[in-house]
Amino acid sequence: MKSRIKNKLKHLFVKAKKGKSKDEIIASYKASGSEPWSVGYHEYKWKYIEGAIHSQDVLTQFENELLPSGYGVGLDERVIEYPWLLSHIRPGHGKFLDAGSTFNFGDILAHSVLTDKDVYIYTYYPESNNFANKRISYVYGDLRELPFKNDCFDQIVCHSTLEHIDMDNSMYGYDIAHLQDSQNKSFEYLNVIEELVRVAKPGGQILLTFPYGKFENHGFFQQFNSEMVQKIEDAIIATCMCKKSFAKYNQDGWQFVLQSESENAISYNPHTGRGKGSDNAAHSRAICFMKIQKNK
Repeated sequence: MKSRIKNKLKHLFVKAKKGKSKDEIIASYKASGSEPWSVGYHEYKWKYIEGAIHSQDVLTQFENELLPSGYGVGLDERVIEYPWLLSHIRPGHGKFLDAGSTFNFGDILAHSVLTDKDVYIYTYYPESNNFANKRISYVYGDLRELPFKNDCFDQIVCHSTLEHIDMDNSMYGYDIAHLQDSQNKSFEYLNVIEELVRVAKPGGQILLTFPYGKFENHGFFQQFNSEMVQKIEDAIIATCMCKKSFAKYNQDGWQFVLQSESENAISYNPHTGRGKGSDNAAHSRAICFMKIQKNK
């Protein structure tokens, strides 16, 4: 039933966009009230992301964790995750791992901080986007069992992926065993952390992002709370240095905040309607960023 509804909605979206340019679709989206996930949301969000990641002023603001008022109103966490990640990736040559395949988009891979790197994308199944002709290397499997040797990568990004580990990822086409109890937490993500640290070079950098606030199990993802973040810190304390940052959404957009200010955040699940509020939030209302450096 869910699959039929999803296909029907996709058909209606395609029909609504037919014959229109991207700018026309975005204009219609704004004119109709800018409701998250309605027709034109995807186009508007990616135009917003592209503007942010190609603006040095915006990237500097992310690096300093000071955002202007009104940044990302009505938009999901991708509008803060991509600029934060790209502002913290070290420039220059090196081996780079995208652990989860969230960088597998032309506009992201073409960014200046990545063009001089040997990029590896690790995901479970092949995707429609494929940039092998640009010397992007694709490797497939479970993040809890990486096939790379120790001390392999200069930089690693695991962007909005940890929250899906051991969860019901059937909507992405993954038919693998997962946590069944919606009341409990899964700590399988710690196996991913262990593997990422193992394959990072001494002095190498690991950048993590994931939804934060009250613990919530949404089936296909779990929202991390302070206990779950602390377990990451405990797991790496002997081998790595770590810096945490947090951003929170409200009706005025996204802002960097203290961890204590984001601990009561809840997510809006657009697939079920759970957590929908009057603030026009599109998905998660708080994000944890972790910048980890493996000891030399």
